[in-house]
Amino acid sequence: MQLTQEHEAVRTSVRSWVEDKVNPHADAWEAAGIYPAHEVMKSFGALGMIGVSKSEDWGGLGLDFSYAAVVAEALGAARSGGVALSLGVQTDMCTPALEKHGSDALREAFLRPAIAGDMVGCIGVSEPGSGSDVASLKTTARKDGGDYVINGAKMWITNGTQADFCCLLANTGDGPAHRNKSLIVVPMKTRGVEVAKKIDKIGMRSSDTAQLFFDDVRVPQGNLIGQENMGFVYQMEQFQYERLWGALNTAAVLQRAIDCTIEYTRERKAFGRSILDNQWVHYRLAEMQAQLEALNALNWRGVEMVVGGEDATRLATMAKLMAGRLSREIADGCLQFWGGMGYSEESEISRIYRDVRLTSIGGGADEVMLRILTKFMGIGSD
Repeated sequence: MQLTQEHEAVRTSVRSWVEDKVNPHADAWEAAGIYPAHEVMKSFGALGMIGVSKSEDWGGLGLDFSYAAVVAEALGAARSGGVALSLGVQTDMCTPALEKHGSDALREAFLRPAIAGDMVGCIGVSEPGSGSDVASLKTTARKDGGDYVINGAKMWITNGTQADFCCLLANTGDGPAHRNKSLIVVPMKTRGVEVAKKIDKIGMRSSDTAQLFFDDVRVPQGNLIGQENMGFVYQMEQFQYERLWGALNTAAVLQRAIDCTIEYTRERKAFGRSILDNQWVHYRLAEMQAQLEALNALNWRGVEMVVGGEDATRLATMAKLMAGRLSREIADGCLQFWGGMGYSEESEISRIYRDVRLTSIGGGADEVMLRILTKFMGIGSD
């Protein structure tokens, strides 16, 4: 895809914002295990970047998905992967279905303030016993009068302790597992919603990740996104954006890993010369760069498909899989060249190493990506 001056202006704007609003505070937020989501989200919304590809009718900029892809890459400059992830949940994980399928009333109440940064959103799919296997989730939403009554639990919910609303996937029928689920907007201050705990993680530490309980939570049936029992389909559509966002952002972070490793090994001395002044180091870094360029080509082919209105599930799945694999290989390979300093908390590479490990798990584990791809190849089985 040929990027324009307008794309590069968006990239420059986001990177400048990251250097001003995120990176000076990254160490403190990492140590605290949380960041001020409402304050930062409001600032990012004022920049116009939460709604860069959302309709102008709801406060967005009305640009195509290629601009959202540039934003995902530019957020790779953040020295706190958790903040970037939290922003990505707002831009490309909990709002696409709401914009595409939600009623005007829902979009006015939740999408517009989310784009402005006045509300923080989260996506409620994974459960304690149901992560990548979305079809097996147990949370229910049963009709009672004009309401849904929701019972169940959600796990690994990014933004969960600070969110104002949750786009919740729940069982609303008794039919087949792929046709009995609905997406419902649940305000987090509704009676019966409990933030059970904030999960302590090895990486993405500044993003608050919660376990949530729903005990007879009543919300109006008007909070249904789109058609009842179509939630699984809507979530699969939404996963295209989530997985491409993850692959794009991870690729940008891995480029930073290579760049900072070149810088560090140029200065670090051993046996009378810099670590960088070794052919093996040259070759290994060159190999990593080639692999990363291949991932970027795959990423942007997926972006082109989305912009062209095509189903990008196959390409997004491939990109997510390769991003996860390379996140381990490149981050680990770069850390090795840092020696003992790479194993210390104070080094940039150690945080990258911990943060990108999530890419192979979140949004569908590598094994699930492989299962999806085998079905596209006509060799998979249920």
